[in-house]
Amino acid sequence: MLKEWNKIPILFSMEPLIRFPKEIYCLEPHAYESLGAPYGESASPWMLRKGVLRRLLIANDYLKEIQPQFRLAVFDAWRPIRVQKFMYDYTIEQECLSKGLDPNLDKGSAELEDIVKLVSKFWALPTLDKSMPPPHSTGGAIDLTLAAIDGHLLDMGGDIDYIGPVSEPDYYLHSAQHGNDSSASIWQLRRTLLAKVMKFSGFVQHPNEWWHFSYGDQLWAWSSNAKAGFYGAVDDSESNFIID
Repeated sequence: MLKEWNKIPILFSMEPLIRFPKEIYCLEPHAYESLGAPYGESASPWMLRKGVLRRLLIANDYLKEIQPQFRLAVFDAWRPIRVQKFMYDYTIEQECLSKGLDPNLDKGSAELEDIVKLVSKFWALPTLDKSMPPPHSTGGAIDLTLAAIDGHLLDMGGDIDYIGPVSEPDYYLHSAQHGNDSSASIWQLRRTLLAKVMKFSGFVQHPNEWWHFSYGDQLWAWSSNAKAGFYGAVDDSESNFIID
């Protein structure tokens, strides 16, 4: 499903993917690998483009400076398009099951079309079309949350990858402003802190997902009013793009 940002042209930077250094806290075992997502031996989710990783390290240091009791916790980063397809299909199947529908519904059925439309608000189409790559397949997007220094994840008022309005970054803003729900106020403050730290280092936030940030991809260009994005999709067969 075409998004507004898919109309943005791409410059196709040759900047390599770099594996995360030890100071970046990654949530392991990786959630999608645990589901059986086909990364293979040559691919790792813990990679980003060199310039994006540099900005993540800046965000990590900034959080330490302003809230030393917290740390960033990375849930997911780079996805080969085959992994994007696996998770896109898996999420559609799970949404069907949650609604009591047969996952093998005819492609033209209204019920399936509604579910695909809903899932597509959160999961980019796993297309090989170079003009509209999935953000995570570019190495420019990252999913992350906040944790305590000991690694314990903070409650953000909704799980990463949850399909629904509660995942919107400012879902709890009204409650927080009116102080009529202390939990909602805490959740909104935490989401706002995460956004502040990431935006400080140049990232933009996905409009439907409190956990998703990117730099250099089409979403970033669209949100930043840039004329073009830097990054197209990277496949692990393109060894010149990957520094392990």
